[in-house]
Amino acid sequence: MCSAQAKVLHRVAGKPLVAHIIRAAQRLHPERLVVVVGHQADAVRQACGGADVRFAVQPQQRGTGDAVLAAQPAFVDWQGQVLIVCGDTPLLTTPTLADFVHDHRTTRATVSVLTTRVPDPADYGRVVRTPDGRLSRIVEARDASAQERRINEINSGIYCAQAAFLFPALRALRPDNAQAEYYLTDIVAQAVGAGLPSRAVLAQDAGELGGVNSREDLAAMEHTKQEQLRKKWMARGVTLEDPQTVYFDEDVTIGQDTVIGPNTQLKGRTRIGARCRIDGSAYIENCQIGDDVHVLFSVVLSDSQLADRSSAGPFCHLRGQAVLAPEAEVGNFVEVKKSVIGQHTKAKHLAYIGDAEIGRDANIGAGTITCNYDGFRKHRTRIGDRVQVGSDTTLVAPITVHDDVYIATATTVRRDVPAGALVFNPRQQHTREGWTAAKRARETDKQAEKKDTDG
Repeated sequence: MCSAQAKVLHRVAGKPLVAHIIRAAQRLHPERLVVVVGHQADAVRQACGGADVRFAVQPQQRGTGDAVLAAQPAFVDWQGQVLIVCGDTPLLTTPTLADFVHDHRTTRATVSVLTTRVPDPADYGRVVRTPDGRLSRIVEARDASAQERRINEINSGIYCAQAAFLFPALRALRPDNAQAEYYLTDIVAQAVGAGLPSRAVLAQDAGELGGVNSREDLAAMEHTKQEQLRKKWMARGVTLEDPQTVYFDEDVTIGQDTVIGPNTQLKGRTRIGARCRIDGSAYIENCQIGDDVHVLFSVVLSDSQLADRSSAGPFCHLRGQAVLAPEAEVGNFVEVKKSVIGQHTKAKHLAYIGDAEIGRDANIGAGTITCNYDGFRKHRTRIGDRVQVGSDTTLVAPITVHDDVYIATATTVRRDVPAGALVFNPRQQHTREGWTAAKRARETDKQAEKKDTDG
């Protein structure tokens, strides 16, 4: 991967690779779920989120067999089957795992391996079968003969084995290979050599089983996952006007009859209701959006809530727990941070609203600024219902403007304002008639003097 970051921490559709595998495994409802960690163990634990998992530590990375053996303490009292999956296969689905486990159980196999066929096996381990098609062994690409390298059936790295066989077999492994590692694949040869029933279960969809070993692989997985998510949401009644330019994170949800325009990114745990319209060129992350909401062109929305029938944009930025009440409107070049915009309230042009609470039916004029920071801490601005804030108004927090106040244009409000008041800063207008002509004459004279001096 050419990365300082552990491979399983790289992301596909907004989630670490390992989180995709945990989700697929959890849906099988296993008795216990164990994640083996080693390099960057704390970060991997954190990436597993709140999942109900146990962790086992592999102190030294000495191969796949050694990694599984590190999990043995979590299975000391377990006599059932152990399903082993890799942490870098984000496209693997629960149905594929369920079918594999079902085959393993119904055939009473001691050990089973999930395989698939690919046109170019490259560096994958090859599955060697007997002439009658039974599993013989798995050979790693580096240790394969020229004839074995021509085999196109590969090992997915996914196994199911009886615990009573698995852990003694792992303890018997020897690092007698080109990598000097303990190969998990060698347990197959042990089972076959002991005459124990072993299975190679062929999966039809090779795409599900692909691992991530390079940035190119990561990009390919992202592409495939995005195609899956686009098809999923269109099948559920969401219109994507230009599907190839819309990107989803795995945990995004969207209501029926919502329309999403081009160049839109929907990130994190964003929830979008029914009958919404996202015009396009939008970045929306961890937002809760109600029904019938209109998000106009070119907006950035993060960690915010937009209630039913509200609207945002074009060219606006909502962040840090911004809240739009039903039918509130935020327009061109308005930034809202950690503020509540009340029902039917409008802030349509060129404003900064930070750390504020605004009531219903208010209007925020162009150029309005809430001055919330004094250089040391943030302060709140409170604006009541039906307040009219004129253009170019500055509100110096902490401050409360009560209901039905009218703030005149170009006013700086420094103190609380009682209900129903008019607020203005008297500024005398000075007019000097003929000033422009006199100014031009003076400038012309200066230019003439400079020309004479230079000449």
